[in-house]
Amino acid sequence: MSETILGLLRHGQTDWNIDFRLQGVTDTLLNETGIAQAKDAAAAINPDHWDTVITSPLIRAKDTAEIVANKNKFTQPVIEPLLIERSFGEAEGLMHEEWVARYSNTNEVPGGESLVDLEQRANLLLSTLATTFRGKRVIAVSHGALIRVLLRIVSDGELPREGERLGNACLNVLVHDDEKWRVRSYEPRTLHLDLLKEQL
Repeated sequence: MSETILGLLRHGQTDWNIDFRLQGVTDTLLNETGIAQAKDAAAAINPDHWDTVITSPLIRAKDTAEIVANKNKFTQPVIEPLLIERSFGEAEGLMHEEWVARYSNTNEVPGGESLVDLEQRANLLLSTLATTFRGKRVIAVSHGALIRVLLRIVSDGELPREGERLGNACLNVLVHDDEKWRVRSYEPRTLHLDLLKEQL
């Protein structure tokens, strides 16, 4: 049996994260806290446990991936377009409460990606990675909405738990055993060395 291990690392914080603004495919930058979070996550990652880093094409993810790769002496991250965040269409830039107030159905925003489409893309991503990186250990830097859907698919709807937010730079690990994906470890909190000590 050949195991494929996928570490889903959310990008570090941006100013829009602080304001609870919908970022989607808008190319926002990491702020100082986000850069520090990426560095902390990189320091907490054991390079002996991973083979490579891939990333969403959005700059907040790419910068996070590059910090992780440089710290751990991985080759430069490879861009995987399927890791991009869900598009929220014309709602991007709105605060969460504005989005809910303005659209009676937040799943039908002009120019946005529906949840059905997002789930289809997430399933395609899982299938693609299981084939492309069979037997490898891959850190994939991505985004909150997509990671939530990936976790929900693989956990049969159990994760994330009701009302639970995924912190910036959190790391959740999935494993594929030639038959199906399953959740190896779930941790919605931001990855750093103190968190690893707490888990020991």
